Amino acid sequence: MELTGVTKEYPGGVTALRGVDLSIGGGELLAIVGPSGSGKSTLLHIVGTLDRPTSGGVRIAGHDIAALSDRSLSALRSRHVGFVFQSFHLVPGISARANVAEGLLYSGLSRAERGRRAAWALERVGLGDRMDHRPHELSGGQKQRVAIARAVAGAPDLLLADEPTGALDTASGESVMELLHELNQDGATIAVITHDNEIAASLPRQVRIRDGEVVADIRACRAAPAGADAGADAGAAR
Repeated sequence: MELTGVTKEYPGGVTALRGVDLSIGGGELLAIVGPSGSGKSTLLHIVGTLDRPTSGGVRIAGHDIAALSDRSLSALRSRHVGFVFQSFHLVPGISARANVAEGLLYSGLSRAERGRRAAWALERVGLGDRMDHRPHELSGGQKQRVAIARAVAGAPDLLLADEPTGALDTASGESVMELLHELNQDGATIAVITHDNEIAASLPRQVRIRDGEVVADIRACRAAPAGADAGADAGAAR
């Protein structure tokens, strides 16, 4: 994913993004972090192709989104981008497996294959024994794991997690972050949008945004060998 000089303006003279340059490579795990009103939610919508920029370029999986119709853009999004939201967005009256399978409705897969993919994804997030449970029978952390399973079932190139621990207690939030790290180690590309500096600091890359601009892009150094000076683990500005 690559943004070049992206600006987003809204009626009334509101400029949410100001000339943002940002690229996310395959296999990265990063935080897009900033306070409320910084523009990170708008950036999420642009990166996720839920909205188009006022100016600047956006390329997703090699495609220039400016050249795509809304229908083609929806198809691109369904193939390449997965979303995890703070509020889960689960259908209350159906099972965890059905919730995950529903996320594949527009994939072109058969009903049986959607069911198999859903079962695999739930196993992957540690809910193999909760497939037939409905949302009201699950804890907050388990609901978020179902939401993550739904996002990864279609094997997207990029997973966008918007405040994925915001509605969870501390223990559940830590468990969800551990899962995101595991998924990244298995090859998933994940961007976590957050206002939480502690969560951001736990990730290998931090893109800090304020007043619609990227003000810092920090990458952690590689872990030092056992016994090495702790100072070797300090972050380095890009």
